[in-house]
Amino acid sequence: MTFDTAVVGGTIVMPNRTANADIGITNGQIAALANPGSIDDASKIIDASDNYVFPGLVDPHTHIDGYYSIDSYATATAAAALGGVTSLINFAWQAWEQDGPDSMSIWDKDGTLLEGVRRQKRKGSESLIDFGLHGGLTREDPSVFDELDDVVEEGVNSFKLFTAYEQRLSNGFIDRVFKRLSDLDGIAVVHTEDQSVIDARIAELKTAGKTDPESYPESRPPIVEAMTADSILRLATNRDVQYYGFHTSGGSVGDVIAEYQTDGTQVRGETCPHYLALTEEAYAEQGTLPIIAPPLRSAEEREGLIKHLEDGTLSAISTDHVAFKRSKKEVENWWDSAFGANSLQNSLPVAHDVLVNERGMSYPALIRLLCTNPAKTFGFSEKGTLDVGTDADIVVFDPDKEQTITADNNASKADYSIYEGRTVTGSVETVLVRGTVVAADGDIVADPGYGEFVHREPVSWEPLAQGG
Repeated sequence: MTFDTAVVGGTIVMPNRTANADIGITNGQIAALANPGSIDDASKIIDASDNYVFPGLVDPHTHIDGYYSIDSYATATAAAALGGVTSLINFAWQAWEQDGPDSMSIWDKDGTLLEGVRRQKRKGSESLIDFGLHGGLTREDPSVFDELDDVVEEGVNSFKLFTAYEQRLSNGFIDRVFKRLSDLDGIAVVHTEDQSVIDARIAELKTAGKTDPESYPESRPPIVEAMTADSILRLATNRDVQYYGFHTSGGSVGDVIAEYQTDGTQVRGETCPHYLALTEEAYAEQGTLPIIAPPLRSAEEREGLIKHLEDGTLSAISTDHVAFKRSKKEVENWWDSAFGANSLQNSLPVAHDVLVNERGMSYPALIRLLCTNPAKTFGFSEKGTLDVGTDADIVVFDPDKEQTITADNNASKADYSIYEGRTVTGSVETVLVRGTVVAADGDIVADPGYGEFVHREPVSWEPLAQGG
């Protein structure tokens, strides 16, 4: 059999095992998994000797070309490709009118959720990799319930809700959303922090003159996240909606998620590489650059978080990628800093270094967290796997190659990295999206616009694979 491309000589990693096998690719899909050395007829041969071969990463939580991020689809997805991410989910926001000079809104009037979805689809025409969208509900407008069927028809099956910031929703409105999403087999993805407690803590810190970034975590302690997750999970389980907790920052919040979880068919959660690799000590070392929400936590909270990844309470790792210039981060008073960090380009090397090199996690377990589980959770039926007949999204990964992370290599528009100077062992060598090489040896080798929008149908969660 003749193939368009073959990836040979490597160790392929599946959700429950590894194997020495060659991969044959035809028409953008995996056409064969073959014994080593048995594929000798392909137009292009990629030698993966001494390397692992992963499914392409699926990042379900990124901020691109919208409010609060300066990255375009071209720059963000270039960073993603260099990091082994072959599919991601961005946000399509229901626009909300600016409310004062400190408003995070980029709009001067309200706009519908459906308009936001169609706007982001147009912007995504320059994406290098494949992408989907979460619908973002940002105001308590009952007319949004009339839109949801049309939004689902557009290929969006997941919806973001905030309990913090100016676009936060009341528990009563969230309860109504949960009921509607349950009827649609939709997914509720939620940022859980209590804004009233945050406001009170910030006021207290300002009065005390605590302007140093080391004080920032005091404004959003773990209890602010945990208490809100508890109340929102009570609503979610009562409404029988599929609930996915965003950016779980520490063990305390993982404990709450675990309380409501049975077999993972209703309640799931994620964390991010920065919560795995860094602690709150980073604020003394880097100043305001690592200011994110929720904040980086204590070493004890970090340890509890990793244990919840290991025991399956948390089933995915995302980046929560947000791009800013250093000038928006480095400010005199920490509360004036932009919130968020860029990490699409480094999520795999950092997660690999922490979880595999330091903690001894197996490669199948790592792949479940970065590839398979996010794909299954959000309905990427052709992604996150090396199964025959699925999209040939493939990463060739050198587990032994050292690299030192520096913002000088950023493809993102962000001009800093919270991992600056960190040496990690493990490097992305070659990345394919639907059989086409998009990144190789640290360079982008395909043109913006190759990526496609992935239409995601509503899903009904089944228990996720464990072991291996």
